[in-house]
Amino acid sequence: MAFDDWDEVRTAYHVARLGTVSAAADVLGVHHATVIRHIDALEGRLGAKLFQRHARGYTATEAGQDLLLVAQATQDQLSQLAGRIKGRGNEVTGELVVTSVTSMSELLTPVLADFRLAHPELTVRFLTGSRLFRLEYGEAHVAIRAGAKPNEPDNVAQRFVDLCVGLYASRDYVERMGMPKGPDDFAGHSFVGLDDEKSRAPFQRWMHENIPAEQIVFKTNADISRAHAVRAGVGIGFLAGYSAHHDDDLVQIMPPRAEWGASTWLVTHVDLHRTAKVQTFLRFLKQAAKDWPVHG
Repeated sequence: MAFDDWDEVRTAYHVARLGTVSAAADVLGVHHATVIRHIDALEGRLGAKLFQRHARGYTATEAGQDLLLVAQATQDQLSQLAGRIKGRGNEVTGELVVTSVTSMSELLTPVLADFRLAHPELTVRFLTGSRLFRLEYGEAHVAIRAGAKPNEPDNVAQRFVDLCVGLYASRDYVERMGMPKGPDDFAGHSFVGLDDEKSRAPFQRWMHENIPAEQIVFKTNADISRAHAVRAGVGIGFLAGYSAHHDDDLVQIMPPRAEWGASTWLVTHVDLHRTAKVQTFLRFLKQAAKDWPVHG
């Protein structure tokens, strides 16, 4: 097949991925008749049926699945190439895509804002959440990850900051319920936890093992919601030391423990690591982090 056939291959790829002609047309920004014409032309050229047509849409045949694998690999390689090209050059311009765990947005957002002010021709995209963005495909320039050191072979991982976590409650909660002297005095107290029993967060495992389930009265899947619940007086909960730093409305119930905290890592892909944009941002971020109250 010639490179000229890529439009048709890409069309078939989206039909196989999405299952309907209309969905593929929406993604590609073309009329549904164009999608059908591309598929018919490609099937005619290959001499094989790529899809089974049925009332609910299109299902890829074995030949269609083979084509899907090739198209996916090509699409990934093109995305990777685009990411590399975006990272080239001696100026800090274009896009800078940074990803991190949501809990660090309080620290990172001001840094990104200052970096953007220092480089006005730059557009910053700050993406948070649990998803691991694929640096090898150019989905991000810099990823800030927590936990064990990332070990992907084509990524560069640098130790960043160690985050501490302690147990806190609102001053209002302590006035109502009293100040526990330690874990042996937690009976009768309410707790705020994560709505994920399989969470790998060290502090959440400690809570699961040491606090009876009936005392965990408020559960959430978001760090910011957990912090809001603790500040609202719902119960005792884990907060990052920097989040509780100098907050007069919070009372520290138990100081941070090493086993509750986590290391963080600056992760970049080897192809973009030495580019001017990435290196300039990494230097800026490391300097800013020196003033972070990460130790509680």
